[in-house]
Amino acid sequence: MTALSTSIQSVLTIVLLIVVGYVLRRQGRFDDQFGKTISDLLMKIALPASIFISVLQRLTLGKLVSLSSGLVYGFGAVILGYLIAFLLVWLLKVRPGRRGTFINMFVNANTIFIGLPLNLALFGDKAVPYFLMYYVVNTVSTWTVGAFIMAWDDPTQKKSEKSSTGFNWKKLLPAPLVGFLVALVFLLLKIPFIHVGWLSFAVNALDYVGSLVTPLSLIYIGIILADAGLKAIRFDRDTIVALIGRFVIAPALIAGLILLGMHAGFNVPGLEAQTLIIQAAAPGLAVLPILATEAHADVEYATNVVTTSTVLFVVVVPILMMLVQGLA
Repeated sequence: MTALSTSIQSVLTIVLLIVVGYVLRRQGRFDDQFGKTISDLLMKIALPASIFISVLQRLTLGKLVSLSSGLVYGFGAVILGYLIAFLLVWLLKVRPGRRGTFINMFVNANTIFIGLPLNLALFGDKAVPYFLMYYVVNTVSTWTVGAFIMAWDDPTQKKSEKSSTGFNWKKLLPAPLVGFLVALVFLLLKIPFIHVGWLSFAVNALDYVGSLVTPLSLIYIGIILADAGLKAIRFDRDTIVALIGRFVIAPALIAGLILLGMHAGFNVPGLEAQTLIIQAAAPGLAVLPILATEAHADVEYATNVVTTSTVLFVVVVPILMMLVQGLA
């Protein structure tokens, strides 16, 4: 029962901060622009700073090479996820306007606003390098195939026009990913940024700014839930199958690949396996309703699956933690 108790305590800590954001938003203490302000602060400043300093403090070139297995398992699970999601779209005859959201729920997770604080709460800073590997996989998948599918699913667009629909290449390099790539350059060039005494003020500043990520991201989720409204939650067929894809199929795929790798003789640290599996089960992307709006798709469905997955992860995580304890 120790694993279950620890998982529940960690999740309750997360939930408490989400409740703070939810209650303050419902009380009107946060105005309509506050959520966007937090999002901008996190995405453009706090997350890049946190990821940059985390990479330099916790990774070396040797360790980076050893972590490449996370990319292999991550991309493998993503490819399989897309194949299964497309098959289910065809079998279930998911209607246009929902297909892009349905497929994205199977494959792409909310690694930033929920995945990262969850990972820190469950495993601590020592698991950050493993998280970064999954973050790269998820970001590339989201803003290439994921964004393209959302745009392609525009029900107002003629079939002849869909072949020319693309995605914003600039989104392939969001600020957090840029922070990761810049840190890699520092590693490759062996620039001793964090070990230079007179630069300690800059390192400390980045640490302070990076420490904003966990509390603010959880408060942000509370604001999103308050705006969406818990009463709007509903469970139709497409929602239920999408949630199964997010919470069952996605983590099962990466767990299966990890077990196959271990059976083939490839060593996978227990903490890495746990991190990858938990990240694969994070709730749906918070930006799905935004992408659905831009594609003239079913915004209510997108909002519903994001909201329900965000609420249900509280129940899913303790169960999943119990299942992955044997990998430690």
